[in-house]
Amino acid sequence: MKEEFSELIEYLDKKFSNIDERFSNIDERFSNIDERFFEIDERFTRIENKLDMKADKSDVEKLFTAVDNYAVKADTYFQEMVMLSHKVDRHEKWLLQVAEKLGIKLEY
Repeated sequence: MKEEFSELIEYLDKKFSNIDERFSNIDERFSNIDERFFEIDERFTRIENKLDMKADKSDVEKLFTAVDNYAVKADTYFQEMVMLSHKVDRHEKWLLQVAEKLGIKLEY
């Protein structure tokens, strides 16, 4: 009776071996897919980090405010420099007039 089933057992053993081999191949493919998903997850993490570092609307508004404040200060400074330049020119003119009246020759 054992011999009667030996052929069947051998046949089934081959089939199960083939199935085991196919499952091993499928396991390898799933391992490769897991690695690819891990790489994709890393890429998404890097993208999320970059998005966190990206300036939002409030950051841009702060920057505009800072630039505007600097522009106002620069404008005030330039106006003061123009006024100071006119004042120096006026003083120089007065010194030349005083020197002329006193008969002093000024050298530059």
